[in-house]
Formats: sequence, C-alpha cells, structure tokens
Amino acid sequence: MAPPPSKDESSRRKKEGRRERSARENRAAWMPIQAELRSRRARMEEMGGAARVEEKMHARGRLDARQRLAALFDPGSFREIGKLVGTVSDIPAEGFICGSGMIRGRPAFAGAEDFTVLGGSIGTGGTAKRYRIAELAMQEKAPLVMMLEGAGHRLTETDGMGRSPNDLLALADLSGHVPMVCLVLGPSAGHGALAAPLSDFVVMSERASMFTGGPPLVKAATGEDVTKEALGGPEICAEIAGSAHNVVAGDREAIELARTYLGYFPRHAGAKRPVRDDGDTGPRLLEDLVEIIPPDDRRPYDVHDVIDRVVDRDSFLEIQPGYGRGLVVGLAFMGGRAMAILANNPARQAGAVDSPAAIKAADFLEVIGHFGHPVLFLTDNPGVMAGRKAERSGILKWGGRMFRAERRLANPKIHVTLRKAFGFGAVTMAQNPFDKQTLCLSLPGVTMGAMPAESGGAAAKLDAEAQARAEAAQRSGTYRMAHHLVYDDVIDPTELRNRILDGLATLSEE
Repeated sequence: MAPPPSKDESSRRKKEGRRERSARENRAAWMPIQAELRSRRARMEEMGGAARVEEKMHARGRLDARQRLAALFDPGSFREIGKLVGTVSDIPAEGFICGSGMIRGRPAFAGAEDFTVLGGSIGTGGTAKRYRIAELAMQEKAPLVMMLEGAGHRLTETDGMGRSPNDLLALADLSGHVPMVCLVLGPSAGHGALAAPLSDFVVMSERASMFTGGPPLVKAATGEDVTKEALGGPEICAEIAGSAHNVVAGDREAIELARTYLGYFPRHAGAKRPVRDDGDTGPRLLEDLVEIIPPDDRRPYDVHDVIDRVVDRDSFLEIQPGYGRGLVVGLAFMGGRAMAILANNPARQAGAVDSPAAIKAADFLEVIGHFGHPVLFLTDNPGVMAGRKAERSGILKWGGRMFRAERRLANPKIHVTLRKAFGFGAVTMAQNPFDKQTLCLSLPGVTMGAMPAESGGAAAKLDAEAQARAEAAQRSGTYRMAHHLVYDDVIDPTELRNRILDGLATLSEE
C-alpha cells in the first residue's frame, strides 16, 4: 500500500486542480467571444455575398477584390488592415480591402475597392482605411498600390464630413517618397478616381473606365447622353487625355504589370535601386545598328529597334506608349542597372516633340527624379512641332515645361544624338553643354542647327548658293560640335551600347 502524499505534495495537487478548473472555465468563457470574432471576420470577408460576387465578378472572368490583392502579393504574405471596419454598420470591410504584404520579396501596401459592396463607394470608414495605408506607406517607406473600381463618394453617408483626415492629402504627401501605382480595373468615378492622377503609374484594363463623374451625373448636369467608354474608356484616357499610362487585357495582366513596374524601383526614394543579372549585362558591339538607322535623316525608322538592342535583353518597359507617340519613354536595365530612357521616334511625325510628348516627358522625368535612375536621352528630332494645331495645343508652354523638368533633373544624364537635332527640340533632350551630363555622345553624320536648313532657308529666302552652304554646314555639325567639346566623343553606331555602359560605370553612386 502506497504511503499517503506528503503535505507539500497534497498542496501541489490542489493547486494544479484549481489551475485546471480555472483554465477550463476561462476556455469556456472565451469560446463565445472567439466565436463572435470568427463570425464577424467571416461576415467582413463575404464582400457583397457569394451570389453577387459570382454574378458581378467571377462569371465575367474577373477577379474579386480579395483575389486581386492575393494576386498582387507574394503567396501567403497578405495581412489585412482594418478588416472589421464596417462590422457595426454591417458593410463588409466598408467596401475597401487593404493591407500589407510582399511583392517580389519586398514589403508593400495596397488597397482594393470592392465593387460588390455598395458599388465600391467610399464612406467614412473607407476614407479612414485609405488614409491609413497611405500613412503606413509613408511611415514604413514602402510602395503603395491602389486598385480602383468604385462609384466615388457615398452620397448617402454624411457622417465624418467635418474636420477629419482626407485620404487625398495623404496620397499627395506620399508622392515622390515611395513608388505609387494605380490599377483601374472597372468603372472608377469621382473621389476614388483621383487616386490615379496622384500616382506615378496608372494601368487600365480594357473593360475599365475613369472619369470625374459618370454618365448619369453627366446627363443630369449637361443633358448629354454618353457611354462610359466614350466618356473615359481606355482609348480616351491612354491616347487622348493621357490620364492613364498603359492598357492591358484584364485584371491579372494589370496586376502583373504593377509587380513588374515596381521591380525597376527602389523601395523608397534614396534607397538603392534594384539590379538584375540575366546573363546579358556585359558589353557587345551592335553590328546591325547600321542596318536599322538610315543615314538620310528624312527617312523614318522605329527607335524601339534601337532601344531593344542597346538595353539588356528583354528589359525595356515602355510607359504610356499610346500618348505622345513621337517620343518613347520607359524603364530598362543596362549592365544590370535600372535606368530610364527618353527617345525621339522618327517613325512618328519625324520624332518632333508635340504637346502630348512634352507632357509625357515632363511627367516621367518628375517621377524618375525622385528615385535617382540614370536617364538616357536618344535624340533624333527636327525640333518641337510647329503649326496652328501645335500652337493651339500649347506647345510653347508644354515644351518649356519639358525643358524645365530636364534641366532640374538631378539624376545622372547620358545624351546621344543619333541622327538630327534641331533648335528647342535638341534642348529638351539634354543636348545642351553645361547641362550636367555624365556623358554626351553623337553618331557621325548628324545634321543639326537652329532649324532644318531646307525649311529655314525657304523662310529666310536664301539663294541657291547660300542654301547649299547652310545645308553643308548642318551636315558637318557633328565634327564642329566635337571640336568645341559640345560632345565628349563621336562614336561608331556599333559602339553605342558599350560607350553607354562606360558612362554608367563612372557614376559615383555605382
């Protein structure tokens, strides 16, 4: 027979029994509390309900708001912020789902309007969440992605209209500090659509539209009957208004483009830019460039063919290709380094700089200026656009703004004159001496001057002999400029990539 337990052992057993009873009681008390939390979370995750999500999104081949965020972030990395905003009013997540996660291994913040909940309209809670993620992006120095598909401000909600934070203030303050991307994935109107012009890069899907006020509001205000597409569809926004940069087929393509775009940028202004080594970062001669660029500056060619050969293989991402087509702008890697490119395109209006091209360039340089990318200028233009239409579009104003943006750019600059450079068109493309270029190059056989001799001679009423002298002087411009050190060197076309890489190698930050 076992001896009775000691006094200490008996006391220990009693304490353990009390702890076990207390634990069971606590567990039982927590169960309804935990159940309520699970229930509220589940309700907030329902969006507009299974039937509405299926009808409005999935049946039309589109991702819902939660699927969009899951596709944006690396698998399993999304952490929601403010899920229970809307739990008291029973508006799932207040129609705006947001949080943080990793994009290609780097932290980022994002928010997505949920069109299945009150048309994605913005109430007080949604405004607070939008402000919160912009605030966190600034605080933690991480990119922000906004996904739009909503009706703008919720007209039926008037609470919180007094002195309270406005998410547009936070977005404006964030600009220039971190990369900002906006994806327009459906109809986007009013307050919500304003995230687009406050962002660095705006992508639209083919089924999206964007406007200050939708067709019903236009009808009420002006009596005009207009469709969403005619008012603010992709063609209007990306090719005419310039309010969107790139257009893609659908949700997944837009989200993948956002991930790709961020891959060219540092996490925040002042951080080290990404590098890439895909086995094509070294020097090479461009033997076929002489087959692409005609020496005759009156013959067109597509500058995309030059860019694709100069940069690291398959690394060029064109920005805003449908707007201001006489100028090509974009991002690329050269020697594994992320950089920016501006290039006149002689395949479009001889490469002349018109108002849309100047607006595109100025906006692009403003964004790039915050993040330190070296900028390569490939120049081949007859000047800024002339004529009645050009003047009415404000070419003097916008051309001047482009030059101001180029002049104020503190990033490293590399200039190359490919074939022709005239007047203010050359100035806007960083061809000026004392313009802080790291390297200034020209191909041989370039024609240059205040204006093309052919048209300028006619305006000046030159005789045949004087006209011939003017044209000869322009054709010898390369060597006269090199003689006066306007150019650091005149190079063979085959050397173009290698000499640009040489210039990049001299950068102090590298």
